Amino acid sequence: MSKLNKARFETRAIREAEQRGAFNEHSPALHLTSSYVFSDAQNAADIFAERIRTFSYSRFANPTVSMFEEKMALLEGGARATATSTGMGAILTLLMAELSAGDHVVCSRNCFGSTLNMIGKTFAKFSVDSTLVDLQSLEQWQAAIRPNTKLFFLETPANPLLDIGDIAALSALAHQHGIKVVVDNCLATPYLQQPLVLGADYSVHSATKYIDGQGRALGGCIISKTEEDGEKIYQLMRSCGTTMGAFEAWLFVKSLETLALRMDKHSHNALQIAQWLEEQTAVKRVFYPGLPSHPQHQLAKAQMPRGFGGMVSFELQGGKEAAWHLIDNSQWLSITGNLGDTRTTITHPDTTTHFRVAQEEKDRVGITGGIIRLSIGLEHVEDIQTALSQGLPA
Repeated sequence: MSKLNKARFETRAIREAEQRGAFNEHSPALHLTSSYVFSDAQNAADIFAERIRTFSYSRFANPTVSMFEEKMALLEGGARATATSTGMGAILTLLMAELSAGDHVVCSRNCFGSTLNMIGKTFAKFSVDSTLVDLQSLEQWQAAIRPNTKLFFLETPANPLLDIGDIAALSALAHQHGIKVVVDNCLATPYLQQPLVLGADYSVHSATKYIDGQGRALGGCIISKTEEDGEKIYQLMRSCGTTMGAFEAWLFVKSLETLALRMDKHSHNALQIAQWLEEQTAVKRVFYPGLPSHPQHQLAKAQMPRGFGGMVSFELQGGKEAAWHLIDNSQWLSITGNLGDTRTTITHPDTTTHFRVAQEEKDRVGITGGIIRLSIGLEHVEDIQTALSQGLPA
């Protein structure tokens, strides 16, 4: 057991899983190497046969990557973590490890567009069936269960309209039927929400977003509740090569040290922007789980006690034309599909991040031409308001 097991999140994010080399470096070291030297032929044979678990080849494991994985497992309350090259690589690795031809997945239709395409189209080619359900409807999840259902997959808060799913209730339902639960925890991070503690079997991240927090690197991570599931994920990653690079892992290790500070500020700024947007006559509605007007506000408070994150979406009265006008005239806000940055970003989901989602599914979820998604950064909140006001109708 860690000597810091009773320490608070901020301390553990900095001090847990520290590894020091021969030089007793204070800051975590970066191990840029593709392979490792063996002491003799027998040592090499033992390591490749996994009779000795240590480093042999960086597609399998790397000291810097392992440090990041150990930190993520500890912060999420999991048994083991496996880092991958991207967030979608994490989802691909998890699905490949858990699913076989003839299996069935129940997935929230409120998920990220690439996730929907992977589950609904890519895995369909390998005879894996799927059913889309509304995130908030426990009845729909229950009705979708089949004898061959293996996974529930949900994203909460969901991208882009920030719907909230009841992780505990869905986990209890799934486990009654021997089904595992996967939660995309990207928008909340381990600081604001811990799906495994709430009952899920896996928490998955795009580390590209808030884990990095500065738009510098691509990465993903899968955290499993059990060591057995973690080993299964690791073996798939090792064989297929969805490996995280050492440099990216080093960036993420350093970024975790400031995660709590950043998420507190993101959440503070986002709530103020959401409240300000509700006052604007050109805004039809605002989507932010920290607002009392959000349909799942009380559930969000229970699942995310430290704050509600940095994402805010809203719908303009004038549809796509008004949305594009605001985007094009919001001064220095970054027009990009990425999120979780120190810089505030703005995007039009209907024509970018969710462009490839079927129109009937977008209609059902509520992704209209007037929807704008903001990832609120760490700039001064009044400056963000000023930038947005340049694109709003007078």
